[in-house]
Amino acid sequence: MNKRWVVKEQVDESALQHLMDVLNVDRNIANLLAQRNITTYEQAKSFFRPSLSELHDPFLMKDMGMAIERIDAAIKNNEKILIFGDYDVDGTTAVALVYTFLKSLYQNIDYYIPDRYEEGYGISYKSIDFAAENGFSLVIVLDCGIKAVEKIAYAKSKGIDYIIADHHRPGDELPQAIAVLDPKRSDCNYPYDELSGCGVGFKLIQGYAKKFDIPFENLTQYLDLVVVSIASDIVKITGENRILAHYGLKLINTTPRPGIESILKFSGINRKGDSVIDDSDFIFSKDLTISDLVFLVGPRINAAGRIESAKNSVALLVATTLEDAEKIAEKINNFNIERKDLDAQTTFEATEMIRFSDDLQNTKSTVVYNPSWHKGVIGIVASRLIETYYRPTVVLTKSNGLITGSARSVKDFDVYDAIDACSDLLEHFGGHKYAAGLSLKPENLKPFQSRFEDFVSENITPKMLTPEVEVDAIICLNDITKKFFRILKQFAPFGPGNMIPVFISENLIDTGAGRVVGKNHLKLEVVHQNIRGYPIPAIAFQQSLHLNHIINNKPFHICYHIEENEWNGVVSLQLNIKDIKPKMEDEQYY
Repeated sequence: MNKRWVVKEQVDESALQHLMDVLNVDRNIANLLAQRNITTYEQAKSFFRPSLSELHDPFLMKDMGMAIERIDAAIKNNEKILIFGDYDVDGTTAVALVYTFLKSLYQNIDYYIPDRYEEGYGISYKSIDFAAENGFSLVIVLDCGIKAVEKIAYAKSKGIDYIIADHHRPGDELPQAIAVLDPKRSDCNYPYDELSGCGVGFKLIQGYAKKFDIPFENLTQYLDLVVVSIASDIVKITGENRILAHYGLKLINTTPRPGIESILKFSGINRKGDSVIDDSDFIFSKDLTISDLVFLVGPRINAAGRIESAKNSVALLVATTLEDAEKIAEKINNFNIERKDLDAQTTFEATEMIRFSDDLQNTKSTVVYNPSWHKGVIGIVASRLIETYYRPTVVLTKSNGLITGSARSVKDFDVYDAIDACSDLLEHFGGHKYAAGLSLKPENLKPFQSRFEDFVSENITPKMLTPEVEVDAIICLNDITKKFFRILKQFAPFGPGNMIPVFISENLIDTGAGRVVGKNHLKLEVVHQNIRGYPIPAIAFQQSLHLNHIINNKPFHICYHIEENEWNGVVSLQLNIKDIKPKMEDEQYY
């Protein structure tokens, strides 16, 4: 698939010079900082040295005081408290966090994760009836509930109080809960609105701790859960999330809870040993990163809810001994193996459906439906389809009499808005700009397909339909010094809002080491064609089609990020090539 290389706008020269002077860094580092809106010494200090002291006061969040007061009253009156959360990684980590914290203070407490297939997304009537029948008078909802207006009204009729702690976009009307914590509320002045659902849960326990003089140090043990949620829910790693992710990764790389330690073991990762290559051909060093959590930890936690019950995930994350955790982790790992098989089969069937349909070949969106597809993998399949057919995508199946599905989007296109435009055809929907869930009656399928396609066609641009590689700067390979990379490493943790820097280097040739390795990957050693310098090793996944051009000593351009590769105890730099473009006459490649 052809990709556009888009170089970010370079920064004003005076701003660059100021950063170079006050930080004693080179122009390329100063440019990377300025692109991230870091223009002063104080901002750079906060960026490079994240501090937990810079977390915001939780009571700046609307309704936080009411939430803490209601929890306190429940504890004083010995009421039964139920912790409810979504079945994905963000929801299960949030439940594990709030449940474990409150359980350390109060015993009359339990948790509830809805069944993906019987109850669907969010608060269910079944869960409300369960709370009523079992004497729970307070339910704390995490990572969902912001649109559950009718269900909260039903819960009130049953005499049950709800606290909602969510991070999704609210609708026009808020549920009439005791407290609604959501930094995306229009009337909430909390300084940072990109928290994960687990992040909002952390602010809740931070608020409780502050109110009752519990040392903040008692809360840092939960940051491994928070960083797993931040990584897996693909929220921005800026501001408060960056601080939480920084310290969460430190915890995972030193003393993670037994549940996460067990997941790492079944992922083939030994934190204290050599790097390994897992079955997806990604190379991992002993210091785990956000990317490792996304590809290794998150899918395994998710697999339990996709295949059986996400209660297994919470049980794993709240386990207090490694022995107990490993028993659950082995079960979840088996679920993940099954999930991979379902994922591969469903992706194949969906791809074939598109390939043999003239209508689907010629649309600006993809909407595919098969009633037999497993509900637990359709979100993953939607993402897979975008890798082949780069356009907004909805994958649908049938569950409990309704058609239900997941949507994923391409850069800069708001799929939530597209689904919202079809809201009168839907039973439920919710989500973000780039990912959403929905359900509808079978008779509304064709009207939905038509209206969704109409909205996408009218609002998407040709540029959005071409995958893009965003490039920070064009540099010479000789700029990649030890000092440069040492500072570059301190830009981590990387993720949305602070992506790993990507560079272009032009007019390169291979030294003669070029060859295919693994599954269509290229292993190279590159130097500039007309500039003296030391060759740098490079890996280019899934790009063996360029081999003939390269081995014939023809020049090419690359865009890449820089990483460390550890092999047999030796650590070296290598370029991870995102894309290769052979040098042509009169070319325009960015």
